[in-house]
Amino acid sequence: MGDLNSLLQRLIRHQVDFVVEGGYAAVAHGSTLVTIDVDICGDFSAGDLLRLQEALAELHPVHRLTPKRLPLRVTPEFCRGLKNLHLDTDLDQLDCLDAVLGIGEFPVVRRRSVAIRLPFGHCRILALDALIESKQAMNRPRDQETVLQLRAIQEKLKRDARAKGRRETSRRGAP
Repeated sequence: MGDLNSLLQRLIRHQVDFVVEGGYAAVAHGSTLVTIDVDICGDFSAGDLLRLQEALAELHPVHRLTPKRLPLRVTPEFCRGLKNLHLDTDLDQLDCLDAVLGIGEFPVVRRRSVAIRLPFGHCRILALDALIESKQAMNRPRDQETVLQLRAIQEKLKRDARAKGRRETSRRGAP
């Protein structure tokens, strides 16, 4: 696990439009499981991919899944039909996807995300219910373990909200 904050700070500073999903989103919601890469879903327009390249330039991004580990070079031709990027950087592994299994393409993912505040700016993460759906769709053993934790977190949040509602109701009804 590398330096997530520095990576996200770069993406935010360069105005890359993205939503954190996968393991780091699960951790942000309270999961205790560890992940080794940063998964984001983003806008795969040429403009946004150019901003991504600029954000990562000093981190020497290379294509992780190619035998020659070629450097990231975004051109209009490169962007056509692109669906994902699996990159190694000096900070972390970064997987960029144009869609999330079980949720859909980036516009839907963005609608099903929530903003969180970080010391260096705001970032979007996949909402808890959408994250559970995506992990269920993946159906890998580690995802099923994450689903169990996320459902427990979701249930606790619901119990806490009900308890808070009861306290507020009793305060209003008190003389």
